[in-house]
Parts: sequence; C-alpha cells; structure tokens
Amino acid sequence: MTTINHLFDDSIIRSYDIRGVFNNTLFEKDAKVIGQLFGLEVGKNKKINVGYDGRKSSEPLKDSLIEGILESGADVCEIGLVPTPLLYFSSISNNSRGGVMVTGSHNPKNYNGFKFILDGLPFYGEDLINLKRRAQNFSLEKNRGKKEKVNFESEYLKNIFNNFSQGRKLNIVWDSGNGSAGKVMEEISRKIKGQQKLLFKEIDGNFPNHHPDPSDPENLVQCIAEIKKNNFDLGIAFDGDGDRIGVIDDKGRIIAGDLLLLILSKSLVIKNPTIIGDVKCSQVLFDEIENLGGKPIISQTGHSHVKINMKKYDADLAGEMSGHIFFKSNYGFDDALYAAVQLIKILSNSKKKLSEHIDNIPKVFNTPEIRIDCEDDKKFTLINNISKSQKKLNKKIVDIDGLRVQSEDGWWLLRASNTQPCIVLRCESISKVGLKNQLLKVKEAVKEFDTNISKKIVVEN
Repeated sequence: MTTINHLFDDSIIRSYDIRGVFNNTLFEKDAKVIGQLFGLEVGKNKKINVGYDGRKSSEPLKDSLIEGILESGADVCEIGLVPTPLLYFSSISNNSRGGVMVTGSHNPKNYNGFKFILDGLPFYGEDLINLKRRAQNFSLEKNRGKKEKVNFESEYLKNIFNNFSQGRKLNIVWDSGNGSAGKVMEEISRKIKGQQKLLFKEIDGNFPNHHPDPSDPENLVQCIAEIKKNNFDLGIAFDGDGDRIGVIDDKGRIIAGDLLLLILSKSLVIKNPTIIGDVKCSQVLFDEIENLGGKPIISQTGHSHVKINMKKYDADLAGEMSGHIFFKSNYGFDDALYAAVQLIKILSNSKKKLSEHIDNIPKVFNTPEIRIDCEDDKKFTLINNISKSQKKLNKKIVDIDGLRVQSEDGWWLLRASNTQPCIVLRCESISKVGLKNQLLKVKEAVKEFDTNISKKIVVEN
C-alpha cells in the first residue's frame, strides 16, 4: 500500500475541467496523480479511454496520466491524437466506464488540461473539487491495470455520415486552425460533393496561422477572405479540440451560435422537439422554437451543464452561443464535426443559400458578449446582490446562471464567468433605441452596488 499526498495549484481546478499553464501551474506529476485518482473513482479493472490533442505538452501529460491510471488498477484504452468528440464517441463504442481527454481546447498554446466523462456523463464541478481534496491523502494498492491501443476514427466517421444524403454540390472553406480536428476534417471534406478548400489542416500545437478559437472574429479572417474570393457557399471552422464550431455564410458573415442552432432546429423531423439553448441565446431562438411547435429550455452556460440537461429533459438538440452543439441522435455530446455534416445536409437539400436562411430569421439588435474585469472573490457576490435587488422590483427574471432580466422590448444578462475573473454582460432588443435602453438599465443595476464596474459599461449615443 502506497500513501500519496499531493497539492494542485489552486488555479487549475475549473468548473468544467482542469486547465493550467504547462510547467507553470500544471505539471506531469499533476497528470499522474489525476490519473491515479480518476482511476480509483472508475474502479479496478474498469476501462478508461484516453485521447489527446496536438499541443506540444499533450503527449507527455498523456503518458503521465496513463501511468497514473494503470497504477490505480484501472485499465486504459489509448485512442491516440484525436478531437475531443472522438473521445466521447469511443467511450460509447467500447462501453468504457470513464474517459479523459488531454486538451487545452481553445486556450493559448502554453495551456493544457483534462476533460472527463464518467458513466456517460460529465465529471465536473464538485467532482473535480473532491478530486483535488482527495489528492492530499490517498492510498494505492499494488494493482496494475492493462493497456491497449485502439483506433476509432473509421467507426466515428461512419457514425457521422449515418443517414447522410447530399443534394446539390456545396463549395466549402474548412479551417481547423492547426487543431486536433484537422485529420478528421480532411476525411469528412473528401466525402462532400463540390469544391472543398482546406485551411490549416496540419495538426501543429504551435498554431502558427491563427489561434484555434472560432468565437473570435479575428481567427476567421482567412476563412472569410477565401469565401469572398471564390464565391463559396459557406465556411466551417473548429476550435483546438473540435468540440466547437464556427460558421460563415456565403456573404462572409459570421453566424452566431444561437442562429445556427435555430437553423438546425428547423430541420428536425421530430414532432414537438425539446431544444435547449444557453442563457446567452437570443429570445428569437426560444420564440421560434415555440412557433415550430417545439419546447424551448434555457440552460446554464457551459458544455457540462448542457450535457446534464440533455439527459434531464431528454432533449433532441441543444446549443450554446460559443458553438457547442449537441444532438440526441449523436448520443447527446458536443461534436462540431457532426454538427458540420448536419448543416451540410440541410443546405445541400435546400434551394436557399445559407444567407437566405439567416435573413429569414426575425431581426433583433444585440451586443456581443461584453466581459468586464471583476475579481474572483467579488464577482459572484455582486451578481447575487443585483439579482436580489431586481427581484424586489418584480422583474421577469431567469436566474439559473446569473440573471437574465426580460422586458417588453428585450432583455439584459449579467453572469459571473466560471473561467475568468470577470462578469459577462449581454443585451438584446427589437430596436436600436431599445438596445441602448437595455444597456442603461443594466448600468443602473450595477451602479447600485459597484460604481467602478458600472462606469466600464459603455452606452453609446
């Protein structure tokens, strides 16, 4: 029996996963201890699938993680350098009890971390806090698990193209930003009829061309330029580990995650579908789902929360503003590559261009996500105080994640970021004047408790 005492850097245990700067706040020893603890959680002789992304630090972290899992007595199925959705799929395919993806997702190249699943559900939040606590005093017996290597790529691709049919040809620009989705993206593009232009498909953890985060417009500049230059039908981009999608229409416009979710919702042939959007999504999404005869549900932001709600409500489809898209037909996990193929299916079997689909959606005016610096030890208290104050005014409020305050001409949202020392603000209205009024309302709501943060909310004339 071996007794282990280990302390993690306080900053690496996040709400949805473990994330830190390699050899600064996150080390190979951390990976080994994480493997030991998660292996004990999964159980002796139970299987854990392990994948990793293309970052320079991913392979040594993966090796240390696997060694820790084996020392716990659990078994390992190593699936190689893959996008995160392939790790999720593999765990369903071989019925493993656990899964760990070594990935820094869309963070800068010096970051890395771990995403977990246990019994088909996210292992996050309190699970990770408990894992951190247990690291300070736990024991290992002398039981070594077994390891195997399995390639699930062909099986994963077969699942992605299940029931796929392409009508008209589509000319598409693809951009994986040198992330781990590159190889699978290329295989998918070969099966699509039409011209396919691939940008930055080579997996390179230095990300030499642009950062792999399609939620930032700066990272889509090259993709937009190719669409306009060659009059292509659309562009599809992926984040560093392939679980978030970015879409650009034939006019070179970036399509917001909620509008993409609405287009996908309209294609569902299920009667009265249940569809989940996160709290940052436009009211248009929820209203249109109702008009379609569906049941709209607002969820907390965060892929782990949405996965849990997919199960809870037996939802058919879900999505976030950030580009995580979840299909019940794809086992309920977020998979940008699967979402891309579903979008291609819709567009190729429609006479409308993507821009026409977008232009048919009711027009509203909204802000992007506005992030305002706020210390971690203050942000949740601030949001809680504002929420209590607003409820006293009998406002129509959704408070599952921060507070979303609804009025006749729009809404405003304030929430504490789970990953950064800041609060997040978003507003929407049916008019430009209404949008200004929403910003003024939230500015006043914040001013009651923090004048400095209120001053950072800019309301243009």
